[in-house]
Amino acid sequence: MKKQSILTLAVLILTGILVIGISGLYAGTEVEDVINMENKAYEKHTKSIAVFTHKKHVEDYKIGCGECHHDEKGQPLNDLKMGDNVQNCIECHSKPGQKPRKSKLTPKEELQYHAEAIHDNCRGCHRDYNKKNKPEKKAPTSCSHCHPKKKK
Repeated sequence: MKKQSILTLAVLILTGILVIGISGLYAGTEVEDVINMENKAYEKHTKSIAVFTHKKHVEDYKIGCGECHHDEKGQPLNDLKMGDNVQNCIECHSKPGQKPRKSKLTPKEELQYHAEAIHDNCRGCHRDYNKKNKPEKKAPTSCSHCHPKKKK
């Protein structure tokens, strides 16, 4: 009787581990459509938080994941699919904020700063889009378009 109880307990524990593992796997691959580009690395934001939508960029503008997501060498991750687990930008671009003013940093050193990396990626893409497509409603390239004034 004792062996049967131990076996039953072991099966229950393994089943629990399997269920938790599978649910964790699926939880990690959920992709939110609307993302507030807020980050815990910043204690205080001086501007309002920019908002990004995956759906608009992927479906409306036909932008692939590799346009924003890249590896440690800066090469696009073109084989990503919606729902794949990716690192947050701050994982690699780990210095909060923008580079210090009047600093003499290499472009690679500048990209260590989270805000520099985000701004470089978004503004560069938006400028290219506007130049190529000459749209009626241009993609935002200035601070106030992505960071509207905070409501009081």
